[in-house]
Amino acid sequence: MTKQAVVVPVPPEAAVPAPQLFPYPPPRAAGVRRKQCLQMSGAGAPGRVGGWVESMRASSPTHARAAAALADDDGRRAAWMHPSALGKFEQVVAASKGKQIVVFLDYDGTLSPIVDDPDAAYMSDTMRRAVRSVAKHFPTAIVSGRCRDKVFEFVKLAELYYAGSHGMDIKGPAKAYRHTKAAKAKGVLFQPASQFLPMIEQVHESLVEKTKDIPGAKVENNKFCVSVHFRRVDEKSWSALADMVKSVLKDYPKLKLTQGRMVFEVRPTIKWDKGKALEFLLESLGFADCADVLPFYIGDDRTDEDAFKVLRKRGNGVGILVSKHPKDTSASYSLQEPAEVMEFLLRLVEWERLSKARPKW
Repeated sequence: MTKQAVVVPVPPEAAVPAPQLFPYPPPRAAGVRRKQCLQMSGAGAPGRVGGWVESMRASSPTHARAAAALADDDGRRAAWMHPSALGKFEQVVAASKGKQIVVFLDYDGTLSPIVDDPDAAYMSDTMRRAVRSVAKHFPTAIVSGRCRDKVFEFVKLAELYYAGSHGMDIKGPAKAYRHTKAAKAKGVLFQPASQFLPMIEQVHESLVEKTKDIPGAKVENNKFCVSVHFRRVDEKSWSALADMVKSVLKDYPKLKLTQGRMVFEVRPTIKWDKGKALEFLLESLGFADCADVLPFYIGDDRTDEDAFKVLRKRGNGVGILVSKHPKDTSASYSLQEPAEVMEFLLRLVEWERLSKARPKW
């Protein structure tokens, strides 16, 4: 088992005021949110495959039926779409007075565009410069379903925290932060699912073998989870692919299956997700249960909802969903695409610079 080194912060001595409550717009009234976690129990029940295929269609923004529904959504967008984090920028940052902002960022679909080949999800140099600038002013973490090492290869910034495998592989920055509280958390390393590594490797090998005859299917080993991408798989083969994944997992009751954007995720059944990773990192930074911190979390996937829910439960924080279309979400604001994410980050940096330049009266 990998040795875990966890930084335990010293709790603040002084009492802090109650956190400011952010308004969270209600979810869309029409429609019922799909279960995000598709458990493997009863996998052979009648109609289950049909439900899987419908869920796969729903995760495909380019599917004809989904496109028609989204076109209809556009006419109603203004009525209930979460407000733009750019359009409401002053409102977003207003609550940060006297608080330390901490920035959490998903990778795919947030810092890089969603692409057919997951190995080609490169981050632009301009986005990298924007993230580097953010990290100069605020503690910053990348929280991704990808393997931590793979995310680092894409981002290439040593001054960040990296939480890979949906937060099950967390490591502190290689470079020391200038931020007072962040500096003591530099050496943090946390891997709560280490005992699952042999099992994950077995499942990865089995899925590679099982799916090799389905054109376009790609199985990715993300260390503490396995991703089965079907973005390039013909829709006629979706049902067969779902059957194959389920047939492998029936022998692994300690693993569960969830679904993201055109991808199946095989993960340990431990109670750990991106929301837990956010809480762990805040604790490592010395901000557990503090009102003098304002976490920002920006993400586009279903798995990011766990982090949005944590911010909502805390009562202070800014959850920002990246999406061009209205979605049920626990986030409070939205951005449409990575280009808007970059613009928001640059505005945040400029706002911080101007704030420090203002005279203190």
